[in-house]
Amino acid sequence: MSKNSKIVIFVVVIGAIAGIGTVAAKKRGNKATEVRIEAVEKRDLVSSVTASGQVRAQSKVDVAADITGRITRLAVKEGDWVTKGQLLLQIDQEEYLAAVQRAEAQMANTRASAAQATANLQQAQSNYRRSQEIRQSNPNLVSAEQLEQLKTAVDVNTALVEASRHNVAQAEAGVRDSKVRLAKTTLYAEMAGRVTRLVVEQGETAIQGTMNRDAATLLTISDMSVLETKVKVDETDVSRISIGDSTVVQLDAFPDTTFLGRVVKISNSSVRGASATATGDQAIDYEVTIRLINPPKDTKPDFSATAKIITDARTSVLSIPIIALTARENEALNNADTAQIPGRTPVKEVGKKDVEGVFIVGADSKVTFKPVKVGIAGEKYFEVLSGLDGGEKIVAGTYQAIRELKDGTLVRETVVKPAANANTENANKKAGS
Repeated sequence: MSKNSKIVIFVVVIGAIAGIGTVAAKKRGNKATEVRIEAVEKRDLVSSVTASGQVRAQSKVDVAADITGRITRLAVKEGDWVTKGQLLLQIDQEEYLAAVQRAEAQMANTRASAAQATANLQQAQSNYRRSQEIRQSNPNLVSAEQLEQLKTAVDVNTALVEASRHNVAQAEAGVRDSKVRLAKTTLYAEMAGRVTRLVVEQGETAIQGTMNRDAATLLTISDMSVLETKVKVDETDVSRISIGDSTVVQLDAFPDTTFLGRVVKISNSSVRGASATATGDQAIDYEVTIRLINPPKDTKPDFSATAKIITDARTSVLSIPIIALTARENEALNNADTAQIPGRTPVKEVGKKDVEGVFIVGADSKVTFKPVKVGIAGEKYFEVLSGLDGGEKIVAGTYQAIRELKDGTLVRETVVKPAANANTENANKKAGS
């Protein structure tokens, strides 16, 4: 075979391959994209924010020791119900009783000294008064120097009496202080409730909690009649929540039951997340307090809770599936951005290049992008504010298919296979075996 013949054959083969590729490409171009199609209809929508937290009593008291001593009596157990003023525990009193006795003895001593100083003052005043009377009747019997010394004695004893009075007051204060410390050896319930936490046993040493309140906490009493849960809500959602919003709360301890609640407080300061991203940014959350309206009697503090906060609701409004909403470039805005203005550099607007909308399926099974303005978001659907009239058929999935759609793309509805009957499947398995 000559060299020219080989070249001709090679060109023919290449042409055939190109022709086959062109035909295949046309076939692929004419192949319809499988999508889910759904009609635009009216629905009832509920917008909500879901967050998690823990159950806690609205009112609780951490009972801590203000003195140090060994616990000689523990009158309650964890889980007990207590009334206000009920005895909780007793700390060893011997040291504090002795302190009261010392203070009382000191007070008695200072009172005796005060009585002696008062008597001395009265004696000095009497001597001074008699000497004055004698000098008035006969100046030669009492000299001026003697009278001056007696006056000084009166002044000194007056000061001693005043000092003794202060000593008595100091001693009385010492007695009161020692009695207060003695009273702190006996701890009573400050409120009625349940003992939800007990961290000490009889015989252990209670630690004074002036500098370390947590270490000094002996037990916790909680008023379980009013329960709340504090949930953390992301900064993007907290603005949608208002005081009084109703909530549906589910406790992990009662998985088959939901409970009603109401938002009673929204924190003004944020709670920054502990984990930071690679850029150093942190998640910013806000605490929202929800009061449970009908909690079960067996609810305990620190139960995990998930709250669904109802932020808005719509009745019978046009809606589209959330997955159906997509974004495409705004061609008109792009053209306006690129227009040349004499003497000025074109300025492009940031963040306004895309418009949101849906793909409408026409009678020829081809799709057209239609801008849509949406309102609140329910669990699966967006409220339609403008752009659709209702009844249109739109592409509602899949996400990957919607991403690749363009105006004029041919689509066909995905056929959903009905679930096979379980009995039929079992029968087929037995027949096969």
